[in-house]
Amino acid sequence: MSDTAEIKASPMETHSALPPEETERLTREIIAGLKTVFDPEIPADIYELGLIYKVEIKDDRSVDVQMTLTTPNCPAAGELPTMVENAVASVPGVGVVDVKVVWEPPWSPERMSDEARLVLNMW
Repeated sequence: MSDTAEIKASPMETHSALPPEETERLTREIIAGLKTVFDPEIPADIYELGLIYKVEIKDDRSVDVQMTLTTPNCPAAGELPTMVENAVASVPGVGVVDVKVVWEPPWSPERMSDEARLVLNMW
């Protein structure tokens, strides 16, 4: 069974036989967890910055995350993926979490939400 969970152009995906209400709960709580992770140099969370490219919830409740950084030379490159892994893993019912940093497509400010633009005064 293949089901896609979307919340406002969300990068969330699920290829899972989990009940829809459980998929929705996991989706909401994973997004909430991701919104607790901030780039130490930018006062906006990584989800609103558009650094999360894909989150896939699978049958066994494992979660794969594809994320990027604002730049390959980001000083937080060593810690942000671990922070993302911990935030997602803290959601009740989530199994193993695998975070991969990807560089394609490259991040650009256009990926930011209106909320992030407001916080960063980038209108």
